[in-house]
This record gives sequence, structure tokens and C-alpha cells, in this order.
Amino acid sequence: MKIQAFHDPATFTLTYVVHDPQSKDAVVIDSVLDYDPLASETATTSLEKVAAFLRERGLRLHYVLETHAHADHLSGAQWLKRRFEARTVIGENIRDVQETFEPLLDMGADVATNGSQFDRLVRDGEVFDAGTLRIEVIGTPGHTPACVTYKIGDAIFTGDALFIEDYGTGRCDFPKGDAAALYTSVHDKLYRLPDETRVFVGHDYEPGGRDLRYETTIGISKRSNIQLRDATTKQEFVSFRVARDATLQAPRLLYPSVRVNLDAGRLPKPRANGVRYLAIPLNAKAPTRDDGASSSPESSS
Repeated sequence: MKIQAFHDPATFTLTYVVHDPQSKDAVVIDSVLDYDPLASETATTSLEKVAAFLRERGLRLHYVLETHAHADHLSGAQWLKRRFEARTVIGENIRDVQETFEPLLDMGADVATNGSQFDRLVRDGEVFDAGTLRIEVIGTPGHTPACVTYKIGDAIFTGDALFIEDYGTGRCDFPKGDAAALYTSVHDKLYRLPDETRVFVGHDYEPGGRDLRYETTIGISKRSNIQLRDATTKQEFVSFRVARDATLQAPRLLYPSVRVNLDAGRLPKPRANGVRYLAIPLNAKAPTRDDGASSSPESSS
């Protein structure tokens, strides 16, 4: 088994192609559809790099795996599915995330909330094959309820649950996020894997200006993760995570990403003029008047 990483510096995202050079079987994990929010334009530059790698090696793409519904980049799952006849996969608790965001994004009948837009919903402990590649699903909720880690051979792909040890873990302040659940996912599940297990992370923010890193090990994480070591108690982690998350800004592409990714990477349908629109809630936390002023009863203006 070999692993090829692709880095998207605009969103700090890592996409992985996991493949068997002998059988030519492959999966892609956490693909990226490029999106420029200022021009409101998509591009496929990142996807084309992945596609070129697959084609140059004659790989057979079975699945496009999502570790969760990302809130910081648009998924390229549909682009890869169409060109390589692959199937899309995500954790079964995506239905919980869809139901949670439906009222906020007012998706209505445009986006099903039963997970049916994905080809396969997987559960904690499930094992399935992509040709000669055997994939084990480890439920790792906390960042979102639907987060899963994929174990393939001696490697795990943790998405936003566990990062490189000098950065820590994923945030837990999105709707239905849960710091206590993330502690259990990492400390009680991932940290029980063998120390030599390789860890491939979903993002690397290059803290302190260091060079890009995307691989560590369970043993190193247990000893050195700055937010969650093996010796860290649940109370310590939850207190830290809640305080830390209260200082974080929303991801730059939060609403466009969630809207598209809850629908398995499909862009909204074109309207009568042939243009697709991303509807973004305005002042979602506080209803406002037409002039932008608060319409809450406490407002005296």
C-alpha cells in the first residue's frame, strides 16, 4: 500500500490517494473543489492533480471517502465520481448533521436529510473492501457527530479529529460538536491503537511557520500532542477545548462548504437564468431589520 498526499494551501487541506501498486486499486480521501469566495468561482486545479496521478499510474478508483462534512473547503467528490465511476462514502451520522443544518441553511427539499445523496453510509466498526484495500471505519465524533477515521493497513486518516502533535485536535464548537466526545474518540479509541500506527491528518496549519507536515504516529501523539496526550484527563481537555474554541473565528468558507458538502459535493441546482447560487444566512445568530439593525426585543433603536 502506498499513500500520496496533495496539499491545498488555500484551505490547509490534505487530500490522500491510497493505492495498491500491484492491483492498481485506489481510494481518495477528502478531496477539494477549489473555490474563490471573492469572485464566487469554482475551479478544479486541485482535483486535476489528483486525477493526473490516478491516470498516470493506471489506478482504479473505487471510493471517494469523506472523513466528515467539511466546514472549510468544498468537496470534489462529485467531480471524481463522474470521471472515475467511483462511489462516495461518509459516516452514517451525516444524517444528524444534515438535520441540524437544514433549518439554518433553509435547504428544504433541495437537500435530503437522510444521507441518500451519498452512495454508502458507514458505521463505527464496519470493514469494507476497495479491491485489495481493506478499510476499517472508526467512529471519531466530536468535531462533528459524523466524523469517522479510516484505517487502511498500518495507517489511519483522522480528518479533523487529530492533527500533528504541535497543533493538537479539531475544534468542537460547530452545531452538535462535543469536546467530551472528541476526547473519547481520540484518547479512548485512537490512542489504543499500536504506537507505530501512522497518522495522516486532514489539515496542517504549519504552526510557527514550519514546513508542511501531514504524517505522525500514535505513539508520538500520545506523548507530545500539545492539546491531548495520553496523560491528559477528560476534564482538562474539555476545559481547554471549550476555552480555546470561544476565541476562534468561523472558517472563511463555512456556509458555502457546509451547504455543498451536506449534499455530497453537489453544487446547488441552476435557477431559471442558468446560474447556480450559494445562499448564505445573514446575521444567523440575531434576527435583523431591513436596515441591518437588530430586531431583538432588547434593541431600543
